[in-house]
Amino acid sequence: MSAEATVLVIDDEIQMRRLVKMTLEAGGFRVLLAESGGEGVRRAGTDRPDLVILDLGLPDMDGMNVLQNIREWSTRPVIVVSVRNTEQDIVQALDAGADDYLTKPYRPGELLARVRLALRHRADPEAEPHLLPDGILVDLVARRVMRGSQEIKLTATEWSLLALLVRNEGRVLTHATILREVWGPAFAEESQYTRVYVAALRKKLEPDPGRPRIIITESGVGYRLKGIA
Repeated sequence: MSAEATVLVIDDEIQMRRLVKMTLEAGGFRVLLAESGGEGVRRAGTDRPDLVILDLGLPDMDGMNVLQNIREWSTRPVIVVSVRNTEQDIVQALDAGADDYLTKPYRPGELLARVRLALRHRADPEAEPHLLPDGILVDLVARRVMRGSQEIKLTATEWSLLALLVRNEGRVLTHATILREVWGPAFAEESQYTRVYVAALRKKLEPDPGRPRIIITESGVGYRLKGIA
């Protein structure tokens, strides 16, 4: 996909735009540039990029407003990049619909990896079984979890939680997002639900639940599922 995918970079720093453009073009992507929020919103609508890289500190409007505008009509991946690094900023962006969040400065290789991952998931997250560490295979179509030839039995809620994490492999999901998707909007503040069920899943999936390698805790934010790249 990377050879044909188009990425829109919305960032007011000219040096950053140049660096990201060089990085992405070296990775086989076609790159569009916008130096303001207004231009970014317009280009997102007219050029229909496959993915957007969005800086939050823009001269004409806050990047959160750009994200909310794009999310009104598009489900294409948006990766937020920003010098803002508080838990509140990260949670706010993810809850508003960002697929990922990178804090500046970041390594070019990390950005490329995040872009490829986001595009791969949006292509068809359920077409093939997902391979996780320790030889675990999750088949979203058949609704089965296997370790080798042995099936791992999950409750309905455990399955719903795991399926959500698998569909968003590599993406940090906030507690509020998980609660809303698995239990419903009325449970948005019941963060103990996520802790209890994540602990239950880890006991069934992780070789060492005390040192998880599959369901990773993002402190103060939520959880991220780590698959096999």
